[in-house]
Amino acid sequence: MSIEHDAHAFSATPRPAPRPALLLAGACALLAACAALGDDQAGTDAMTLPPLEPGVSLELARHRAATLRDVAYELTLDVRDSTRAPGSVAITFARHTGASDLVLDFRGVELGAVRVDGQPAPDAQWREDHVVIPAAYFSAHNRADGATTSSGAPNNTPQDTGNGADWRQHRIELGFTAAIAPAGASIIRFDDPADRNARYLYTLLVPSDAQQLFPVFDQPDLKARFRWRITAPAGWRVLTNGVLEDTTTLPDGAVRWDFAPTEPISTYLAAFAAGPWTVVEGDERGGATPSSLYVRRSRAREADADTLLRINRDALEWLERYFGHPYPFAKMDLLLAPAFPFGGMEHVGAIFYNESRFIFRERPTLAERVGRAATIYHEVAHQWFGDLVTMRWFDDLWLKEGFATFMAAKLQQELHPESGAWKTFYLRTKPPAYSVDATSGTSPVWQELPSLDLAKSNYGPIVYNKAPAVLKQLEFLVGEDRFRAGVQQFLRRYAYGNATWQELLATIGEAADMDLTPFGEHYFLRAGMPIVETELRVEDGRIRELALVQRPARNLPGDRDGAWPGKVRVRLGYDEGDDVVFDVTFAGQRTVVEQAVGLPAPAVIFPNDGDYGYGLFLPDSASAAWMLEHAAGIGDDLRRAMAWGALWDLVREARLAPELYVERVLAALPNEADEQIAGVILNRALDALERYIPPGAAQERLQRMAERTLLARMDDASLGYGLRKAAQDAFLATARTPEAVAALEAFLDGRRTLAGEPLGRPSRWAAVRRLLALDAPGARSRLEAERERDTSPEAQRSAFIAGAAVPDAEAKAAYFARYLDDATLNEEWVTASLGAFNDPLHAELTLEYLRPALEKSEWIRDNRRIFFLPSWIAAFVGGQTSERALAEVDAFLAAHPELPVDIRKRILQARDELERTVRIRTR
Repeated sequence: MSIEHDAHAFSATPRPAPRPALLLAGACALLAACAALGDDQAGTDAMTLPPLEPGVSLELARHRAATLRDVAYELTLDVRDSTRAPGSVAITFARHTGASDLVLDFRGVELGAVRVDGQPAPDAQWREDHVVIPAAYFSAHNRADGATTSSGAPNNTPQDTGNGADWRQHRIELGFTAAIAPAGASIIRFDDPADRNARYLYTLLVPSDAQQLFPVFDQPDLKARFRWRITAPAGWRVLTNGVLEDTTTLPDGAVRWDFAPTEPISTYLAAFAAGPWTVVEGDERGGATPSSLYVRRSRAREADADTLLRINRDALEWLERYFGHPYPFAKMDLLLAPAFPFGGMEHVGAIFYNESRFIFRERPTLAERVGRAATIYHEVAHQWFGDLVTMRWFDDLWLKEGFATFMAAKLQQELHPESGAWKTFYLRTKPPAYSVDATSGTSPVWQELPSLDLAKSNYGPIVYNKAPAVLKQLEFLVGEDRFRAGVQQFLRRYAYGNATWQELLATIGEAADMDLTPFGEHYFLRAGMPIVETELRVEDGRIRELALVQRPARNLPGDRDGAWPGKVRVRLGYDEGDDVVFDVTFAGQRTVVEQAVGLPAPAVIFPNDGDYGYGLFLPDSASAAWMLEHAAGIGDDLRRAMAWGALWDLVREARLAPELYVERVLAALPNEADEQIAGVILNRALDALERYIPPGAAQERLQRMAERTLLARMDDASLGYGLRKAAQDAFLATARTPEAVAALEAFLDGRRTLAGEPLGRPSRWAAVRRLLALDAPGARSRLEAERERDTSPEAQRSAFIAGAAVPDAEAKAAYFARYLDDATLNEEWVTASLGAFNDPLHAELTLEYLRPALEKSEWIRDNRRIFFLPSWIAAFVGGQTSERALAEVDAFLAAHPELPVDIRKRILQARDELERTVRIRTR
């Protein structure tokens, strides 16, 4: 039986505020239900409904996982209106006969009629963001469809109670209305200013926003088959997780799109998109998985559709071979979503990507191409790790995100070895993890989660960056072949189901015949990381003792004792003769490298050669001196990157003067031919120049040296495009002197070029933004001129970002107010503009917003999407460099001892980075 989505079919009820009377009624209903079940069933934890509260508590999730299975949703939506989507959902499931009231999750706009097995349920209650249906509606005598009791086996999700009790099939039907809005709604609306405000819609339900769209059991371990039916205006295209079965033109000209049911998937992976998309069909010859690319009309010509579909196909085919498991779903479409707040989202069969990051508005560099491909590899890998096998609860978020990032690196290395995937991994993937793990605000990889409402707080560098680094260490520890065998067994064992990190580690341990319990305790349950120092004693030109000495980067409350286990590769480098390399397994807080005893004293020691270990590996003083002199001349790209990285670590540990680091980088740049290394060390040098070196003669001297170096590289036609472009981007972001301002103006006027090429649109906007930040004469006129000049679909976004850099109190006040109060402002625009608003040049001007920004942290966590809060805190705190700002952050923390732990940790991460800056500046 299906329910049409006519809004008039339901008695619409606006979303209520919680009321004590309703809570009391719910408690009475719970007691009555327990009495009806009998003492033997009501007394069991699994059968007892926990107290209701907003959000999905872990207790509620466990209760439902024990009492429900074989869930399926028939979801009907009408998206013809611009602000509201009326709909209905029919949910079928097997329910344990001993269960109490049925609880669904719903935070939508309106709830309509509720029916259970064909009968109205007028006393179903909508309270505390839940729909509660009394248990009496599920008793055998109350059923109208004649269904009988069954004792069927559960699906592949581990949800069976194991007691052999009876299960009954049920069907409930609910009407609802969901919101459509540019921000803050489950259905995001984008009105395209470049195409007569053509309307595009897409959903984003991770981690717990499926309940904002429709009534649902919103937890990852209640996987369900989804069947979508969506009515949209004529001329639109609709994309969902399922394969399109049929379209029907309605009498008013609208079109109803009917889709086939999906395989069992978690609720956060459900998705649809609707709008006048341009669709590029992929090549399906040879039985390939069907794939198409969806992009808005105004940007269809810019999208490199063939390349994106090819990368997608290549990733899918390689992962099928690696995992030993065919692609587990019916199709895999791609959608380029405008103003998408993430880089990508791995919806089953319909991956959504950030349009701005996937359509290059000027000739891309190698780093940009590698970054785009890595995002695709990450999301495609999710189809196995995350979609096929899903973490049971969001405390194991790393299980999908860490694996997807790790597999993306392996994919890149296999398909494009020339790009140096593990060099990229070292340069770009691991540093964000180290930055967080060195602070007092860090968290374990496995993060306790009492409620799904708090899952947003678990997203960040620990799960995205540390977890894949730990997996690289794990693979090195057990061996590639045994690691792969364990992964394949894990996917076979838990396919279309759910699993935990313990089950993953146990499966890999089985394949490797190793007890990995200590590894898991230190790398998944322990917060922080080790700092590993190299100690070397030499006598008569030979090594008397070489040791690797561990200590925690931070003394964290409740930290478990002991050394991190693991395995690294140590390299002894010699100016003359071959290097000596050997593997070393950590034996405790001080590990003596026995293989090194008696060998000639090396010129340099790389204690983590190949970058297999996770931690901050600091060189001994002799090695540091050698790296300072010779880093630029190391032939191996990864080793050269690691030498520069070790020097940067010494700067951040206040052991190496930032002035010296900047000088050496600027001197080495002319001979650095690797785009990625050049870009990273240049950005670090400029960061040190801006943040770590206080204003004065040294900073001014190095600033002029940097600008001369960058301008020379930009004009050097003998360099590859990527090297010149990296220099250009750095110059546009950091120019400061009057001569540099004149150069920016010359670029905008066409009197200066990038080795003969004029600035592309994004670079022009970057130049305008920098002139605005510097408050250069005529800068605001240039903003208006560029706004008139740029007629591209991205013009309004670019102008908004640039405008945030205007350095006056009125402009800053207007932007800050819009950030918080403008419901029409897309979150992605806000995130993209925070850096310009908080430019370190404006630190005195923006200091007054630091405390108000922190005061809004809890509201932002509750009302904005996953990555918004950390971006917000990092921008407002990171734009400061002074002791006064540090004191302001400390005063806020002291004044708010009741601050939620997750928010306090986010602030501590930014606070400790600011404290590091102050310490280095005042060393």
